[in-house]
Order: sequence, then C-alpha cells, then structure tokens
Amino acid sequence: MFISFEGIDKSGKSTQASLLFEYLKKKGYPVIKTCEPGGTQIGKEIEKILLFSEKEIDRVSELFLFLADRAYHVKKVIEPALKKREIVISERFIDATLAYQGYGRGLSISWLKGLNKIIAGDISPDITFLLDINPFLSQKRAIKRDRIEKEKIEFHRRVRKGYLEIAEASSERIKVIKGEASLEEIHHKIKKILLNYGF
Repeated sequence: MFISFEGIDKSGKSTQASLLFEYLKKKGYPVIKTCEPGGTQIGKEIEKILLFSEKEIDRVSELFLFLADRAYHVKKVIEPALKKREIVISERFIDATLAYQGYGRGLSISWLKGLNKIIAGDISPDITFLLDINPFLSQKRAIKRDRIEKEKIEFHRRVRKGYLEIAEASSERIKVIKGEASLEEIHHKIKKILLNYGF
C-alpha cells in the first residue's frame, strides 16, 4: 500500500507521517517512511538547490528539479518497496506538483500530469491525507522559511485552492483533514480512516 501526505507548508505532514509510521511499525507491518524532495541521497542534493539556493529559479527549472527528484525516488525507493509489499508512507507525491507548479506557478495541469505519468507510470497513492490549514497559519508556524515558504501569501492561497480542488475531484482517494486540530486528534482521525483499509 502507498500512503501519501499532502498540504501546504507547515500543515503537519512530517509529524503525522512519523506518527503513522510508528503506529504501523508497532502493529508489525513492514513499513517505510520517505519524502519529496529529499527521499534519496541525490534527492537531498536537489532539495538544497530547490529550497535553499540564493539564485533565482524560474518555474520550469523548478519543475524539472522536482521531477528529477521524483524520478530517482520512484526508481530507488517507492517502486522497490511496493514490489516487496511494504507499506510506503511519503510526504508529498504527484498531487504536490499539481498544486504547487500547476495552481501555484500557473503551469499547465495536463502537461504536468503527462510528465508525471512518464516518471511514475501507474504508481499512485492508494490513500492520501490532505492536511488543510489556512496559509496565514502556515506562515505563522514557519520560524525559518525556505525559498518556497517565502513566497507571497497569494501563492500559498492558490496552492491551497489547488489542493482542495484536486481533493474534490479525487474524493475516494484523498481524505481532507483540518490541520488546525491537535496532533492527537489528527492522528486519531487518520487511524480511524485506515480501519476501512484493514489496519
């Protein structure tokens, strides 16, 4: 099974992905936790450029850096784990590209879908948890902000709008959870949803 966590920056993805990883691990499931960007050693190098470069990166160059990270991530981490029937938990996947580079940067959604199809093939999350928060809260939570987190509030509003539209169009896969709730409440909701999948 492939589980992804999505949401604008500082929505709680990393925390909830870690809590779910520990929960499933304690229950005896074979599970790995990974992320994009930075889920591989090469990915970490790409992540440094994407998030912390002081040079300006245009939207198409940014896109292909993210896609390069994903291509290697799928080949070296996600696909092998799924073939071994392990549960894969990933912070971000294709939905992030559609939300950030599509809705946020204004690139063609159909073009992005085509590129991701080439990279990921038929690999897609079985379930996605979208942690939804107000962009103002996102900025308030960010103590040290990376290049993308420093974007204007209008950009983050577009990304959030994109995520919600993607979720509405894929409601069977994407479960929207309010990210303003406590860590325990959110984790409890996630576990409750997973009961429907046999966990």
